[in-house]
Amino acid sequence: MSENKYYDGTKLLSMKDINGLKPELFLCTTNRSGGKTTYFGRLLINRFLKYGKKFCLIYRYNYELDDVSNKFFKDLQTLFFSNYTMESERCASGIYHSLFLNEQHCGYAISLNSADQLKKYSHLLSDTDSMLFDEFQSETNHYCSDEIRKFISVHTSIARGHGEQARYLPVYMLSNAVSIINPYYTELGISERLNSETNFLKGDGFVLESGFIETASKAQKESGFNRAFKNNQYVAYSSENVYLNDNTAFIDTPVGKGKYIATLRYMNHDYAVKQFSEQGFLYIDDKADSTFRSKISVTVNDHDINYVMLKQNDLFISQLRYYFEKGCFRFKNLKCKEVLFKTISY
Repeated sequence: MSENKYYDGTKLLSMKDINGLKPELFLCTTNRSGGKTTYFGRLLINRFLKYGKKFCLIYRYNYELDDVSNKFFKDLQTLFFSNYTMESERCASGIYHSLFLNEQHCGYAISLNSADQLKKYSHLLSDTDSMLFDEFQSETNHYCSDEIRKFISVHTSIARGHGEQARYLPVYMLSNAVSIINPYYTELGISERLNSETNFLKGDGFVLESGFIETASKAQKESGFNRAFKNNQYVAYSSENVYLNDNTAFIDTPVGKGKYIATLRYMNHDYAVKQFSEQGFLYIDDKADSTFRSKISVTVNDHDINYVMLKQNDLFISQLRYYFEKGCFRFKNLKCKEVLFKTISY
C-alpha cells in the first residue's frame, strides 16, 4: 500500500530481474486513478525534453490511433506541460502515427493488430528508446488474435537497428487489475505466482509491481456515484485492487475419484473433465489422461492428431453450459475455470 497521493514508479524502475540483470519489461498494476499512466507519460516526455529520447505508444487496435496525441497528452499538458502542444501525423496509410511536441518529432504510436504490416516500416521507428503499453489487460477480455506473438513481433522489429540485431528497448506495461489469467501473465508465468500479498515480483527479463494507492481508493469510495453502486463488482474493482474478471467461486478440491469423461486441449495444454456423480457436479483439473480417447481441441491452434474440433461437439458444449448455469461445476484453479469459459463461449 502506498502512502503517496499518486503512484511513484521509482522502486520498480530501479529493480533487477530474478537473475540480477536489467529487465526489459516493467509491469505495473494498481487500482484505478492511482496515477500510473500519468507517471510514465510524464517520464517519457521529460526524457525527450532532457535527452532527446523518443518513445513509442502501443495500442491494441488501429482505430485507437485516431486523435492519439490528444488521448496521450491532454492530461499531461494540463498538469505539467502547459507551454507545450502535441500533434500526430498519420504515416504509411495509418499503420503508424508520428508524434510531435511543439513541432519536434518525439515518438510514434502503433497498434498490435498491425504488427505484420509494421515490419516493412520498422526501420523508420528504430530511433525509439522506450515503449509504453497502457491498459495491457483488457476489461472486456477482447485481445488481438494471437496477441502475444504480435506483441513480440512489434518489439523485435523496432528493437532492430542502429547496427544491432537486438538492442535494449524497455517496455512499460500498465493496467488496472482485470484478470490474473490475462495472456501476458499466463505467458510470463505470473498467474500462478501472484497472490493478494504480492507487491513486487521478479521474473526472467521482467519485474512487476502490484500497487495500491490509498488516496485514489478513498476518493473513489467517497464519490456519490460509486456509493450508489457500492455493491457492484466494477466499483470494487475501480476503488480496490480487486481483479475484475476473477471470481474464485467454485474453486474446490472434490473428495473421491471422479469418472473421466473428456480431455480438453487449450493453449497447447490438456485438461481433464471428470464427473462426480455423488456430489452432483463436473470437475476440471490439469491432470489429463493421455490415453483417454475423447480428446477435444478448444481452438483451431490447438487442433492436432487424435483431437476433434470443439465446434463439431455442439451437444457436448450444451451439456457443459447447462451444468455451469446450474452451478454444477468445480475447478482446480482459475486457469481451469478459464478453459471452461472459452469452451462454452463457442
